[in-house]
Amino acid sequence: MQSLENEPQKLHHKALFAAFDVYPSAKGAAIHIYHNAKALFEYKKGGILLVVGNEKLPTWQQEENIEIHRFQNQQQNYLQRTEQYMQWVSVHLSQQNNLEIAHFRDIWSGIPILLHQKKYQKNFHTIFEVNALTSIELPYRYPQILPITIHKIQQQEQFCLENATHIITPSNTIKQNIIEKYNLPPEKITVITNGADIPKTFQKPTHLPPKYLIYIGALQPWQGINTLFKAFQILQNHQPDLHLVICSAVKAKAAKPYKKIAEKLGISAKIIWQYQLRKKTLANYLKHAIASLAPLTECSRNITQGCCPIKILESMATATPIFASEMPATQEIITHQKNGILIRPDRPQQWARTLQEYIEQPQTLQKIAQNAKKHIEKYYTWQQKREELKKLYQNL
Repeated sequence: MQSLENEPQKLHHKALFAAFDVYPSAKGAAIHIYHNAKALFEYKKGGILLVVGNEKLPTWQQEENIEIHRFQNQQQNYLQRTEQYMQWVSVHLSQQNNLEIAHFRDIWSGIPILLHQKKYQKNFHTIFEVNALTSIELPYRYPQILPITIHKIQQQEQFCLENATHIITPSNTIKQNIIEKYNLPPEKITVITNGADIPKTFQKPTHLPPKYLIYIGALQPWQGINTLFKAFQILQNHQPDLHLVICSAVKAKAAKPYKKIAEKLGISAKIIWQYQLRKKTLANYLKHAIASLAPLTECSRNITQGCCPIKILESMATATPIFASEMPATQEIITHQKNGILIRPDRPQQWARTLQEYIEQPQTLQKIAQNAKKHIEKYYTWQQKREELKKLYQNL
């Protein structure tokens, strides 16, 4: 268990936000943490943020009226890390006597919060923010994980879902799926989607080629990078001067297996890799791309669970044409041929054919892109999402 001896503690916090994620980082999860935690701490005029750190981040820091505490991984085994993290959260909870709201993003944060509440009969509200279900995502990350372990995790999910005061999800797809899977009352769940900021100015990157497609985000198996590479290989026959820019939200190490695939397909020379770019730089890359691509795979993570990809919203916010896999979660955001293009997932030839068709129609793409930006301005700004969350806190 990590000691808190060297970390200053204030005992009067009314709000706590906890997430088993590295914060800050270039990943979409960190962006979401920033905005939702900001909403909570604005509403309660401060609070304590419990997140995961790394070697570059301090274990404790103060930002105005917000305390940030970071858990430092000490175990290589994932489940051992979660056990250690839950103990760490429990210690922090024991130091807080005036909580009114505790907002958590995962079961590893939720279990110690809810157990602490039950044990000491604390009367604070708990918000479970369900962006993903651990029982669905973990087998993609650790294929050798045992079924009995997944069953135990499902029981822990059930505990958190049943005992939280309220649940929020970023899409109706996720809401409906957890209602059916865990037999929850619909009124207990509120949909507050992800959002995007509208950049005001752009600067064209001088080191990028004139014609390129772009992919932004992490490199997990469900993101569909394999489909993207195969489609790009086919597209090269018609667009030999076209490049593909991959803006990875994670470190270069994660790209190694995909670089090998690109070599086998003969497209390595046309792929430009970038890693963990700053938000403003990423917006510049998006703005000057022919199109942004989100080739999500047809798998349990995207279909059975659901998602609300920040990469899609950020592309639309920069008025960059978005091409995405057609599935319930993306259909919540995109209206085909109006503010984006939807393509059947896992079909490289169809992706290549559709991209070729629209690359030859730049005026149509521009119209779609402008519609996309207007859609974000009307329904999906982060400011709107923070206000929706504050309203939920008030209604509690």
